[in-house]
Amino acid sequence: MSKNAIVPGSFDPITAGHVEIVRRAAALFDRVTVAILVNAEKTGTFTPEERLQIVNASVKELEKDGIVNVDARVFYGLTVDAARECGARYIVKGLRNVSDFDYEFGMAEITRRFDGEIETVFLPSSPEFMHVSSTYVREILKYGKGDDRAFAPGTGDMVKKLYKKKSI
Repeated sequence: MSKNAIVPGSFDPITAGHVEIVRRAAALFDRVTVAILVNAEKTGTFTPEERLQIVNASVKELEKDGIVNVDARVFYGLTVDAARECGARYIVKGLRNVSDFDYEFGMAEITRRFDGEIETVFLPSSPEFMHVSSTYVREILKYGKGDDRAFAPGTGDMVKKLYKKKSI
């Protein structure tokens, strides 16, 4: 039986920190799906289709490094349903700090209540990505200041062009 996992998030947009977690998950699992979750009650900066385009650019960068067991899909609804739809028994969550752990630990318990067969796996962020978030990347886009290394590999120019179109 293959071990499939999802790495869920809004990815609005995906960051270098997210990609680091996906890369590490790809080394642990047979198949990893970056599950771009859409919350109908929130308005994102990027459309689901744009987020998928951005994530797919990062997946292509991973393929250049020989990582070929990663794909990306958009999902509407609950994370646990996305995992089931992918045939995944594992949900991988990156943790940057104690606040992330506190929130994600509670979410893992809720997931367990929905489906006791799905496990949540926590991967701590590498120190160089502990400050990186989608919010940080959006601030870089908005004000043009910050560390461009926060952008996911292969996505910086694409994200900047998509954002510029929205700002006009």
